[in-house]
Amino acid sequence: MGQLDGKVAIITGAAQGIGKVTAQRFVEEGAMVYAWDINEEKGVAMSKELGASVVFQQVNTTSFTEVEKAVGAIVEERGRIDILINNAGITRDASLKKMTPEQWQQVIDVNLTGVFYCTKVVAAQMSEQQYGRICNASSVVGLYGNFGQTNYVATKAGLIGMTKTWARELGRKGITVNAVAPGFIATDMIETVPQEILDSFKTRTPLQRLGQPEDIANAYVFLSSDQASFITGTVLSVDGGLII
Repeated sequence: MGQLDGKVAIITGAAQGIGKVTAQRFVEEGAMVYAWDINEEKGVAMSKELGASVVFQQVNTTSFTEVEKAVGAIVEERGRIDILINNAGITRDASLKKMTPEQWQQVIDVNLTGVFYCTKVVAAQMSEQQYGRICNASSVVGLYGNFGQTNYVATKAGLIGMTKTWARELGRKGITVNAVAPGFIATDMIETVPQEILDSFKTRTPLQRLGQPEDIANAYVFLSSDQASFITGTVLSVDGGLII
């Protein structure tokens, strides 16, 4: 018996990386997963790989209309949505001096506005059923800042504030809202990072290694399960002790 048996979950940014591994873990724990991503090729491949318990939906979370349509289709098919993992995110790094208005807005649109759209629509359904679990993907940089990431840090810090606000607003509806703040995780996003910098990440982390996508996925499983039914408004740092 899995921790998420019979639950219906939406995972955004699920075609690869942490999102894909999270989808796999949710399936292993008994959930029916609706995997959202804008990359159709990778999304279809991922759903075929993970089997019948994963349905891929090509959704641009920066479009309120697309989010509404996708949620409506799930509710019509399943009758409910139990879990929302707001995992989708992008980076467009540059120093303040070099960052363009376009780079700023692109990251704000996906990492912040997209999360608002998804949560607004899904929370309405969860409120009707008086049950829900919402997890937002923040970051250690949202707590402490990072050189060259004004836009990204702004979104990840903003998500912490949104998480705490929604926890206050939605708790009476039986909905918990939490955030996960990963440290340095070995995903495709850091494949271009020079080895000496990766080594410095490991040195700065007390556990002396990079995190794995499974580490974040396991946190999402826990926060989405009944074991975390009295946890809301919290930020769970999954960073190997980086922020100690």
